[in-house]
Amino acid sequence: MQVSIETTEGLERVMTVGIPAEQVDTEVTKRLQEAAKTVRLNGFRKGKVPLKVVKQRFGAGVRQEVLGEVMSRSFYEAVEKEDVKPAGQPAIEPKEMGEGKDVEFTATFEVYPEIALGDTASFEIEKLNAEVQDGDIENMIEVLRKQQASWKEVERAAANEDQVNIDYTGTKDGEEFEGGKAEGQNLVLGSGSMIPGFEDGIVGLSAGEEKTLALSFPEDYHAEELKGAAVEFVVKVNTISEQELPELDEEFFKKYGVEEGGEEQFRTDVRKNMERELKNAAKTKVKNQVMDKLIEAHEVELPKSLIAGEIDALRGQMMQQFGGAQPNMDLKSLLPDDMFKEQAERRVALGLIVGEVVKSAEIKADGDRVREMIEEMASTYQEPEEVVNYYYSNQQLLASVESAVLEDQVVEHILDNAKVTEVDSTYDEVIKPAEQNAE
Repeated sequence: MQVSIETTEGLERVMTVGIPAEQVDTEVTKRLQEAAKTVRLNGFRKGKVPLKVVKQRFGAGVRQEVLGEVMSRSFYEAVEKEDVKPAGQPAIEPKEMGEGKDVEFTATFEVYPEIALGDTASFEIEKLNAEVQDGDIENMIEVLRKQQASWKEVERAAANEDQVNIDYTGTKDGEEFEGGKAEGQNLVLGSGSMIPGFEDGIVGLSAGEEKTLALSFPEDYHAEELKGAAVEFVVKVNTISEQELPELDEEFFKKYGVEEGGEEQFRTDVRKNMERELKNAAKTKVKNQVMDKLIEAHEVELPKSLIAGEIDALRGQMMQQFGGAQPNMDLKSLLPDDMFKEQAERRVALGLIVGEVVKSAEIKADGDRVREMIEEMASTYQEPEEVVNYYYSNQQLLASVESAVLEDQVVEHILDNAKVTEVDSTYDEVIKPAEQNAE
């Protein structure tokens, strides 16, 4: 086998591979001989069809099959021989495939970039410390009660947190616009569901009252024709309802999985869940800071094939969230690559950098920590041991946990060298996404 490699641009490589004709022809003949033992053709007994006839009938198809296998196998043998690391699948193009002639093909592919790890000792990381307080538990219980609340119609002026049933018509320059009209729509005041000023304008109105609201759409509104547009909404209030929160009783507790132990057990479960969420949120905030620092500290040339694969994966995840793709649905038009490109690039870059840290520091997933993570996830189910056994019987699920543990170990490895500042905080501050805290 003859191999030559050419660097075309960036990470792209073109490999030319030559395979002796004898290697292909021998394999084709062998398969035709095997086929002759079992093939059935009119005029011949089973196993008695001459090789020449079998070749005439099936030779082209068998040769095509052998060529595909030989080229694929030869590519990976050549890659190993030349010590290159392909990123993604190669594009293989036949050059010479004639019978009796040496086979030649080219394989175009990208390689993984070389990454020189930066100094992580300069990383400045902030670690938030907090505990679940009694007041936090009371606030959470109120949230849970609101989730189970019912609505009771009242005869008074509308206030924030009330649910109003309304009819409205929106106009721009005196003309109705698409999507600006509704009848009998329920709206919780203060929810931020409508454009700024809409819900505030309804506060104080009573059932049967009507009001014209002069408003403007936000500059970043999704509909191009309405961005920053001055509009009017004529709003009529049909009914006003206020929330009725459920009592803390056995029926309420059962909705959250507490069959025995009453309010004491319910509060214990709430605290445990909040402590678990707090721990995970604090850990995630530190991890995100570390990953941001890694991205900032390294300029990595990214293989286009890996980005394309990540974009497809992200698009698939989004489709799953919306119930999966429908037949004949053009996903790339509905969810174009640009929607996912930035996130895909970040994920690919982090994957490459973290992989280099793992290799450089010789980090391996700790088996005890893998078990601990699986048991923690299983603890939220009624039959934890069954869940644990399921994870260990499913290699794909187990690999995902091992990957998560490995990533945690990378974060800890970097924190050992970084400048970490511990900051006293609160449950709410830790739980909130970073962007909300910034606001």
